[in-house]
Amino acid sequence: MLNKYQQFLELIQPQPGFKVLDVTSHADGLTEAVVKHLKSFDKHRLAVAMYPGEHNLFEPNEVLKLQEIPSFDLPFRALPRDNDVVIIRDVLHRHSQAERILKSIYTTLANTGDIIIVTKNEDVDVEAQKALLEKYEFRSANNIDILEGYTIVMAKKMHMWGNGL
Repeated sequence: MLNKYQQFLELIQPQPGFKVLDVTSHADGLTEAVVKHLKSFDKHRLAVAMYPGEHNLFEPNEVLKLQEIPSFDLPFRALPRDNDVVIIRDVLHRHSQAERILKSIYTTLANTGDIIIVTKNEDVDVEAQKALLEKYEFRSANNIDILEGYTIVMAKKMHMWGNGL
């Protein structure tokens, strides 16, 4: 049987040294699938910023870095240009300062990095999400229907566009 996350994992094209940040209110099977997907590459890392919600218990190690954020009013921590992909799951629409979160994501993404927003179908206005991404200098926003019950919007941070370097 095909892994239920296989199509999602195809959105993430890792290379040696690849870094992914998962900003989530529910670290779960998708988190585990991303870890397994990255394992075949040298010096990869998955950082998980866990907002309030239900999380499977994961043991941090040299590959999996965890940070707990106690409130949807607070930002996550990440270094500038430190991540190739940021996955944000059921946090953006619940955070009191969505703009601040998008600015943080823009800052932590490497040039031409990808943002992948995963939200339960009933919780999202896709066109409003795309407009918000455009406002904060993410380009080529598309919605992708590959996870049952979830809406996925993916966009790219473009080198030398908008906020620039």
